[in-house]
Amino acid sequence: MATQLPADFAAFSKQWEGFRDKAYPDPGSRDGTPWTIGYGQTEINGAPVKKGDTISEALAASLLQQRHDRLAARILGVVKVPLSPYQLAALVSFADNVGWGSSSVPGFSSSTLLKKLNAGDYEAVPGQLARWVNNDGSKMQGLVNRRAAEAGLWAKGAFVASAPVSAKPGNPIKELVTPENLAAGGGLLGGAAAVASGNGPVQYAIAALMVVAAITIAFLVIRKASR
Repeated sequence: MATQLPADFAAFSKQWEGFRDKAYPDPGSRDGTPWTIGYGQTEINGAPVKKGDTISEALAASLLQQRHDRLAARILGVVKVPLSPYQLAALVSFADNVGWGSSSVPGFSSSTLLKKLNAGDYEAVPGQLARWVNNDGSKMQGLVNRRAAEAGLWAKGAFVASAPVSAKPGNPIKELVTPENLAAGGGLLGGAAAVASGNGPVQYAIAALMVVAAITIAFLVIRKASR
């Protein structure tokens, strides 16, 4: 059976996309394109969103789910290693935000993240996520926070097993404790503080997820250094 996205991923994605019932220009783009509506929707039925468009929350939620499902299928088609539901969710969130990409256009399919993951390097993913925080050449705090939350999803999805059964595809301790991931671990705490400044159970849940991931990374790094 193919890996399925976790049931709580829709709420996670809605938190980061935010709902807008009227079309708005891309705030990080010099020319304002693409126009966006709903939960980060840039196209509706194949037509680009344009100034003056409006949408209901119900339709926006439906389009978001369709987008998630299409991306999940594409990701499972190019990722050559097993993924847990939360690891798939982290990649869907990432690809939805940065774009699919091509050999000439930066995005998920052309990323070093995908290359390292397909080589079995699960532990490289959080650090690779933390590299994608710029928009039009400028670092954006919102992207720093989102990448940190995605790293939290990835950590939550680490494969675990009880002794004497080996964890597959990798031990979560090994996956988290690498020099490349230290920057991502630090970003988790900063991102969690920003998220927790909002109100509501979804914000608190995401912030808690990020804090747990950061504390886990810090604890394991300290333990490794003391050996």
